[in-house]
Formats: sequence, C-alpha cells, structure tokens
Amino acid sequence: MSEIPHYYHQLACVNVACLVRAWSDKTAAGQVNVAPGVIFSEDDVIWIGKAQLAAALGPCCHLHAAPELIVEVLSAGKANKQRDRDAKLKLYSRCGVCEYWMLDWRTRRIEVFRREQAELRMVGTFIEGDALTSPLLPDFTCIVEEFFEDIPPEANAE
Repeated sequence: MSEIPHYYHQLACVNVACLVRAWSDKTAAGQVNVAPGVIFSEDDVIWIGKAQLAAALGPCCHLHAAPELIVEVLSAGKANKQRDRDAKLKLYSRCGVCEYWMLDWRTRRIEVFRREQAELRMVGTFIEGDALTSPLLPDFTCIVEEFFEDIPPEANAE
C-alpha cells in the first residue's frame, strides 16, 4: 500500500488539472481527470481526447487504453522516483501514451517526454519562468510556476 500523498503533492495535481481543464473546456477536445483508474497503472492526472475516451472507457468505467497525456507528480523517496522515472516511463511508452510530464513540486520543475518513433523521449526540463506548450494540446500555454501556485518554495521537505 502506498503512503498517503503529501498535501502539496495533491495541490500540484489540482493545479495541473485546473490548468489543463481550462484549456480543455475552451477547446472541448477531451477531458481531464485526477487518479482516473487506468487499469495498467496508478497515475495522478490525465488528459484524454474524446475519441480516445470513447474507445478506452470499459463497461466498468475504467480506462482500458492509454490516455494521450499522463502527468505524474513525483513522490518522495528514491524508490518512488525510480519507479516514476523508469518503470512508468517504459510502461507508458509501450502503452501508447503521447506525452508524459513528470512534475516535481519540490524542485519546481517539470520534465516533458513526447512520443517519437514509437517511444517516449525527453524533450526538455522546464523551470519557473519557462512557458510550457504542447503539440498535443494546441494553443495550450502555461508558465511553469502556475503548476506550483500556493505551494511555498520552502515546502520541499521530504
């Protein structure tokens, strides 16, 4: 059983979900969900397009196929970070995820991986002050510090 998530971990999830949802509401292109019940993994925030949602949502209302975007807010501890950086990255790559964002609220940065030649590859690390855009989410722009709104910089204790 996993540990109870840190308060600021969950706040980072809410911030990401709200920012992506604001874009998604304008475009009506898909849906954002938090801890949505993807059958092959636990994850924090996803965005899934309408067509993919129709194909992926099983009769039990669990996702049986990969969403286009998965955002993992990194948990404390070496084993958790290793799982998120290695095991989940490989799993999401095999399952067809188009983008994987690893957000670290402690260091206030986000690593972005995008599908290239049938695998997820890192395209960059974004820090506060950087603008994050995505070809997956046309016209979506977010300044990285918006993901960390209401999380004090000193709240980085493990």
